[in-house]
This record gives sequence, structure tokens and C-alpha cells, in this order.
Amino acid sequence: MTPDNVARSRHAAQQDTVLWLFVAGILAAAIGFSWNPTPFAQALGVVFIACALAHAALAYGARRALILFVACNAISFAMENLGTATGFPFGVYHFEVGAGLPHVGLIPIVVGPLWFGAGYFSWTVASVLLDGADHQLDRPFNLITLPVVAAFVMTQWDLVIDAPNATIAKVWIWHNGGGVFGVPLTNYVGWLLTSWLIFQVFALYLRRSDLRPYSKLSLKLPVIGILFYVGAGLTHIVPWVMGQTGEAVDARGYGWQVHDIREATVAILLLTMLFTALLAALRLLRRTSQK
Repeated sequence: MTPDNVARSRHAAQQDTVLWLFVAGILAAAIGFSWNPTPFAQALGVVFIACALAHAALAYGARRALILFVACNAISFAMENLGTATGFPFGVYHFEVGAGLPHVGLIPIVVGPLWFGAGYFSWTVASVLLDGADHQLDRPFNLITLPVVAAFVMTQWDLVIDAPNATIAKVWIWHNGGGVFGVPLTNYVGWLLTSWLIFQVFALYLRRSDLRPYSKLSLKLPVIGILFYVGAGLTHIVPWVMGQTGEAVDARGYGWQVHDIREATVAILLLTMLFTALLAALRLLRRTSQK
């Protein structure tokens, strides 16, 4: 190996070290503090959205990333406004968080970008699960199945976060409560529908694009996507470990023990998001070992 090659290898290794330290730092902060809706947690949410945008730009190009961002915001704001005004498709609810922020209709402006952040990393995980289906959307099977799988991956995230945010943190309020610790089943059906609409629009757009298969270098991107996806759920382990106690009352007047909600949230996390992320990581590992 020539001295120039040695220098380039050393520089690449240093860049990788900086990248992984940056990712680890963001994830550690998010896992440690995002469960509590403080200004710091809100700042971490902005960082999360920025990371999703940067990841999408690297994976698909800036133009495609911007189109996904715009499409996700347009669809999510439309569906959220429809939901708060009519109860369809999520159920009857309203947001308590972001009262001082600008609104798009009845919805705080931060909601759409958060849909994008969670949605984009869910799309990344689903793409890995389906062996890089996002780069093979000329196949009708992938065009149909990838948005469906991504919608379920996305809704798993909501299944983890919704109950503690609606009952303990009261970020949003379900007017009639619901059987899943104060959250109605209609909410999750609404998430499936809204997520599918977003992902189907994006898939139809990407089908027109000439996306190249992943290279060895770009395999870092799906790994980071998997980590950001599961990291958004792991934050709920922290308050459970802290042993929070007390009672949370939903809008119907039903009381729920805080510790029970926290423990149920961790159980759901382990059997949904964590398992899905593990499957994606194993699929990615198998793909790399076959090269």
C-alpha cells in the first residue's frame, strides 16, 4: 500500500470515528431525555428532524429528500386537521403541546416535521427488511408492499409512544379516552392509513427515479437509519427504570397507574420496535456477508 493510500485510509477511518461518535452522542441524549417534554427534548426533536433530512439527502439526493419532506408534511397536516375537526381517521383528540407555536390549521407546526422524521426512518427500516426494495420500485411487488410494510413499522413507533404521551405527559388529549391506556384503537388505524398514504406517494415518485443499488459505503446509511428508528423508542425505558409512580387520568376520568403505563410501554417496545430493528439489522448483516 502506497503512502497516499495509507493516508487516505487513515483519513477515512478518522471520518468514520467522528461520524459514529456524532450518532452515538445524539442517540444517547435522545434516549436519556426525550421521554420528558421539556424545552431540551423539543430541541432534540429538531435535531432528529434535521438528521432525517440529512440522511434522506445522502441516501436519495437533496431533491428527493425535499419532495418526501413536503409530501409528508402536506399529507400529515391534512389528515391531522381532518382528525381534530371530524374525529376521522384517528378519533376525537386535540393537541396540548405547542400552544405557543404557529399552527397549520389546528395543528402545531412541529407535528408535520415530526411525522417526516419518524416516517423517514421507518421507511429506511422497511426498505432493509425488504432487501433494498426502495431501489427496486420498478417491480410491482415492491411498489405495493414497501409502503404497507413501512406503514406498519411506523405505527409500531406510535404504539410505543402514544399512551405515555397522551396520559402521563398529556402532549395530546383523547376526548373519549380509549382501551390502550387511554388511547383508542382508531388512532392506530388512522396511523396506518396516514403512513401508507405518505409512503405510497413517495414510492410512486421514486419509481420514476433511477436509484442505484446500495454501495458498501452507503451501507452505513441503513445502519444509522435503524439506530435512529429504535432510539426513538428506547427513550421510554428511562422513566420505567426510574420507577415513576402516581396516577394518570384520561379525559373520561379513568385512572391509570403511571408505573403500569411505563412497564406496558417497555413491553410493547421490546416486542415491536426492538424486534423489527433486530430483524432489519440481521437482514443487513446477511446482505453484507453475501458480498
